[in-house]
Amino acid sequence: MTKSRPKKTRFEFTIDELAREAGTTVRNVRAYQERGLLPPPRKQGRTGLYSEEHLGRLRIIASLLERGYSLANVAELIDAWEGGHDISKLIGLEAAVTSPWTNEAPVTLSLEQLQALFGGALDPGIIARAVKLGGIRIDADGVHVSNMKLLTIAAMLIKEGVPFDELLTLEEHLRGHIEQIAEELVRLVSVHIFDRYGKDTLPPPSEAPRLAELIQKLRPLAMDAVNIEVAGAMKKASDKHLGDRLAQALEHIRAAPQSNRRLGS
Repeated sequence: MTKSRPKKTRFEFTIDELAREAGTTVRNVRAYQERGLLPPPRKQGRTGLYSEEHLGRLRIIASLLERGYSLANVAELIDAWEGGHDISKLIGLEAAVTSPWTNEAPVTLSLEQLQALFGGALDPGIIARAVKLGGIRIDADGVHVSNMKLLTIAAMLIKEGVPFDELLTLEEHLRGHIEQIAEELVRLVSVHIFDRYGKDTLPPPSEAPRLAELIQKLRPLAMDAVNIEVAGAMKKASDKHLGDRLAQALEHIRAAPQSNRRLGS
């Protein structure tokens, strides 16, 4: 049996789960709370439960720190953003920008379950490549799979004879192209929506609800646009390769003696 979070419209995390999801430490989470950079959690008994808004805030903090800003700088930005305004409006915009773009819940497997899924075909090198790509993460609790559906498709293809290393190479190429497309899509939104308020400023809090609604509407539109283009490209590629295979079979039939002209002979 695999371990996964129950299907919910919203995820909640303990402090350990929040730190793991955000790629930081429990100590950092507590330090951010003490500095007022992170709102307090919801209490359930003695346990603090954190929401996706907390996760989004942690990602924003990490992004700013990676750019060389200090925690004091981050505090200045948050103070300017929240100061004297309805925080619920701002949290809505923050959540719209930073919340996950998929409802696929992470799943945890044991190493034995992972090997069984792939028919025992995984060697350490293959697993290391998969970890580097970010599809799985391994720690003392097991193998954490970010998208079980994608992993299951890969396992099916491998069982049909497609080499795993070639699938990973394809994923690497695909990742590069998708990241470029995503970069352009987000750039368009940034330039034509957010820049209207000034390139060096945040939108006014009064605009936050409208912008949050707009971004939430753009999410499925962006995914639909990518899916439509992928579907069209897959049809074109399938038609080409199937057409090539049929043409080769036809040439084989035409070259065979009249008495042996059977498809596949």
